Amino acid sequence: MVKVNRLICFLLLALSIHSVSAQQKLNVGNGHSHNDYKQQIPLLEAYYAGMGSIEADVFYRDGELFVAHESSEIRPGKTLKKLYIDPLVAFFKENANHPYPDPKQKLQLVIDIKADYNHVIAKLLTDLKGLEPVFDQQINPSAIKIVLSGDVPPAEKFTDYPSIISFDGRPENNYTSGQLQHIGMISDDISHYSVWNGKGTPTPTDLQKMKAVIAKVHALGKPFRFWATKDSPNSWKELEHIGVDWVGTDHPALLKDFYQNRAKLEYSSNKGYTPYQPSYKNDGLKTKVKNVILLIGDGMGLAQIQAGLSANFGQSNMIKIRHIGFSRTEASNSDFTDSAAGATAMATGHKTNNRYISVDSNGKSLAAIPDVLASYGIKSGIISSGDITDATPAAFYAHQVERSMTHEIAADFLNGHVDVLVGSKRKSFTENPDQKLMDKILAKGYVFQQNLKSFTESNAAKQLVLLDDSVTRKILEGRGEMLKTSFLKTVELLSKNKKGFFIMAEGAQIDHGGHANDLPFAVTEQQDFDRLVGEALKFADQDGETLVVVTADHETGGLSLLDAAYKKGMVRGHFSTDDHTNIMVPVFAYGPGSAAFMGVYPNNQIFEKIIQVYQLSK
Repeated sequence: MVKVNRLICFLLLALSIHSVSAQQKLNVGNGHSHNDYKQQIPLLEAYYAGMGSIEADVFYRDGELFVAHESSEIRPGKTLKKLYIDPLVAFFKENANHPYPDPKQKLQLVIDIKADYNHVIAKLLTDLKGLEPVFDQQINPSAIKIVLSGDVPPAEKFTDYPSIISFDGRPENNYTSGQLQHIGMISDDISHYSVWNGKGTPTPTDLQKMKAVIAKVHALGKPFRFWATKDSPNSWKELEHIGVDWVGTDHPALLKDFYQNRAKLEYSSNKGYTPYQPSYKNDGLKTKVKNVILLIGDGMGLAQIQAGLSANFGQSNMIKIRHIGFSRTEASNSDFTDSAAGATAMATGHKTNNRYISVDSNGKSLAAIPDVLASYGIKSGIISSGDITDATPAAFYAHQVERSMTHEIAADFLNGHVDVLVGSKRKSFTENPDQKLMDKILAKGYVFQQNLKSFTESNAAKQLVLLDDSVTRKILEGRGEMLKTSFLKTVELLSKNKKGFFIMAEGAQIDHGGHANDLPFAVTEQQDFDRLVGEALKFADQDGETLVVVTADHETGGLSLLDAAYKKGMVRGHFSTDDHTNIMVPVFAYGPGSAAFMGVYPNNQIFEKIIQVYQLSK
């Protein structure tokens, strides 16, 4: 007997492991609208949210089935037939004999009998008479399933009832094969297995208990539901991990949003990348800095960095950097900066108004880093994985009071001090109102390139590289290594200058993913940017006189992470806004002079720290 019990335990554990590994991702159809009759609009809120299961408590009184949680709550007209059965029949007919417009979507009505099952079931069968095509799945596989819960008959009586109704079983009962045919699902109180409060995760011991009971029910071929679970996103995702088939909620619309948007809020990597391992040989030394590489992840906050790390199986180039600070991003006229004011602060050392490009709050032009360094013979390159006239790159060569003035921004390049400019939005230059703009740029010694191949093959010291807009499409749509290729070539060209260089390279589209509330978009862009960080660290080690600074202009989307499994390369998040937030952003620094970037400071001090580490003297 002991051996048999051990075998059963082993089989249950194996089934538990199998059920979890094989568990399908849940969707809105796995939602169970608990105590649905308490909604402001019973049935309809849950129905239009797409719940796959809707629950109503019932009492028998005066020949009718009333919907109520307590007998004292019974009100005239609030009958099961009026609130649930008749509307469901109407929906079924409207949807061509399916519960929902999508014929694949199923529905069950759970009727929780509060007392007196004999009268309740008798009246229910009377109300369902003639409606077998709507409610009997043996007649119509698309029918709405009716599951009776609460005060149900003893299991030995299940076979006495017609197939139009089924019952909610309990896992501790041993049902015969005949009785199982009358069971629609099996449920239990979660408190029988765990004291978990819905926050974090259950203890390993409790988790094993919950998985074991689910495996037992699945082995019987039945779906499983815990009741009395907490009603929150964390609870919902943990219940999915545990392996339940139904997720109870009193907030159908919120659960709908949770599942309906999961394609944009969840990301899993098939393959990771290996970060560069820095040598730290010159890291933090107060020695000469010849070159500075400023890498700006537009819209990249700590949550985006963590999401990229989790999706890369716990690895990242950024977390290899030891000197870390935090930048406060407020603009002059708002605590919430945009890219224009944020980039202007870093490029010029001055706070300004949102939408302003390297002009102060009064509209007066400000000298940007390339302008300051040019007088010392230091060359500059500006790169973006997006529109090169957009706010962040523009702040390093243009001076305008409105970031959308793309033609004026392009024209400002003529009077700037950037030696290599790489990005898209070619038409801002070539179809500029100043029809001679390109001629003027070429007259200043620039070579005009329209693709990466010609750029990488050229050794010209001054290059304007204006790519097709398609070349800066999303990583998810095949951008490839545009950012890395542009960066390495720019480094190659500017390294020939004996007095040093400054490069600003922008991962532009992390921000786009945040605005779109699209986690796969944001994560893949962040990882592309992080790969760029690795290339910069590698060059810094090889060169010995290069400082690398990695930061962001602001955070976008108010991203929080609800779920992650770095061992699986998986992350799930939630966005609180489609705009920027004023959360501080990290500043990572590597190489000589990097210690100066530790601490918490306004973003305009990044300019001052960069200028200071050059130790300039004429």
